[in-house]
Amino acid sequence: MNAASDPALRAELVAGLATLGLDAALAEPLLAYLALLDRWNRTYNLTAIRDPRAMVSLHLLDSLAMHPFVRDVGTLADLGSGAGLPGIPLAIALPALQVTLVESNGKKARFLREAVRTLGLGNARVAESRAEALAQPGAFDAITARAMATLADLLAAGAHLLRPGGRLLAMKGVMPDDEIAALPAGWQVQATHPLAVPGLDAERHLVVVGRAPH
Repeated sequence: MNAASDPALRAELVAGLATLGLDAALAEPLLAYLALLDRWNRTYNLTAIRDPRAMVSLHLLDSLAMHPFVRDVGTLADLGSGAGLPGIPLAIALPALQVTLVESNGKKARFLREAVRTLGLGNARVAESRAEALAQPGAFDAITARAMATLADLLAAGAHLLRPGGRLLAMKGVMPDDEIAALPAGWQVQATHPLAVPGLDAERHLVVVGRAPH
C-alpha cells in the first residue's frame, strides 16, 4: 500500500496536526512528501526509519512541533537537511517562510530537488553544499538543524549565514546542558522551549541561541 493512501496513517497525521494547532489540509502535501520519501528510501537509504507510520511522528510531527517558533522568521537555512527535515515539513506548513535546504550529500540533494519540484514548493530551494562552504553570509534570519551536531558545531558551520540579530534554532532531545555550557564566546541561549510531539514519548527541546550583546 502506498504510504499516502494508508487510512490509519492519514488519521494519525491529521490527529497530530490538530494537536499542534495546524490545519488538517496540510495532511495532503505532507503525505505526498512521505510517499516520495518512502519510495526513495528503499533505494537511497535517506533515513534509518523505514516504517511510514513511524515517520509520521518521528519525522513529520517532530519537525512541525517547532512551527510556532518560526512564524516570525522570513528566511531559514536547514543545515544538513538530509531527507528534508525539518525544512520541508516547515515549508509546507508555512508558505511565507523561505527555506533553504543545505545538504552536501549528492543523493540526498537529488531527493530534495525532486521533492521540492514534485510538491511545487515555491518557498524552498536546495543548496548542495556543506554549510560552512555556503557563500551566503548574513542571508538568513535563522538557521536550524535536527542533526546530532553540538550547538558549538552548528555555530561553527553556520553562524556566518546569520544576519545581525539572527538565531540558531536547534532541535534537541533532552536539554543539552553540557552543550549550552560549551557555547563559544559571543553566543548565549535566548530561550529554551520544551516541545510536545504527538505520538512520541520522548523529550524534545528547541534551544534558541543568539549573539550575546556587546
